[in-house]
Amino acid sequence: MGNELFDLSGRVAIVTGTSRGLGQYMGRALARAGADLVITSRNVTNLAEFKSEIEALGRRAFPVELDVREHGSIERMVEAAYEHYGKIDILVNNAGCNVRKPALDVTWDDWNLVLETNLRGTFFVSQAVARKMIPNSYGRIINIGSVTSVFGYAGLAPYGASRGGTKQLTMSLADDWGMHGITVNCLAPGWFRTTQNQVLYENKEWYAYICDRIPVKRPGQPSDLDGAVVFLASESSRYITGQTLLVDGGISTGATKATISK
Repeated sequence: MGNELFDLSGRVAIVTGTSRGLGQYMGRALARAGADLVITSRNVTNLAEFKSEIEALGRRAFPVELDVREHGSIERMVEAAYEHYGKIDILVNNAGCNVRKPALDVTWDDWNLVLETNLRGTFFVSQAVARKMIPNSYGRIINIGSVTSVFGYAGLAPYGASRGGTKQLTMSLADDWGMHGITVNCLAPGWFRTTQNQVLYENKEWYAYICDRIPVKRPGQPSDLDGAVVFLASESSRYITGQTLLVDGGISTGATKATISK
């Protein structure tokens, strides 16, 4: 198998939510594979350091402001990206948020924040980008899900609903756009330490519990996603669409309900 199956040279990739966290790690992986990037944040000044880092890898990085809860912001981001590079080949729908509360404490606004960001945002960014991909008969859309796309956990009702919806949305879009040469897949990380869930990892009892439930006995490291995101963005996955790829250390083989700290 030649390296060309994983070579992204000449490709342009949008990665949403790249001011920190897993979005930056996935952006780096795509850049190392040869892609030029469009990087986004609600505050574009937060992208300066990451832009410099990508350029140090020999790739281009175009920072654009994006709030996935605003349709106009989505449209402006996609138009700016297309005007800058002349095409869009890859989209990674990484922008997301979470509200961790017992179900009885979730408010109307909590629900709207999470679903509008994680699910509605994913759809409308995908829609806007697909309109640019269809004339070229080529595209790779990678929606970021979670182990909660297939498992329910206490304290994560809105988040689980949004990520379960992302899995179903992925299958629908794959069926819609496959005829146009666009594949749509869902990359679903398991338990990874991020800014959003840092408080959980400070609980030694919870950390020991979750490690015991993961067959490989550790949470994910951000670099554990590198191969998966490059695979789904590249020619090596050209006949794979509508699928959810769990990168979870095996917890989905039989995890029991985790207790979520308030």
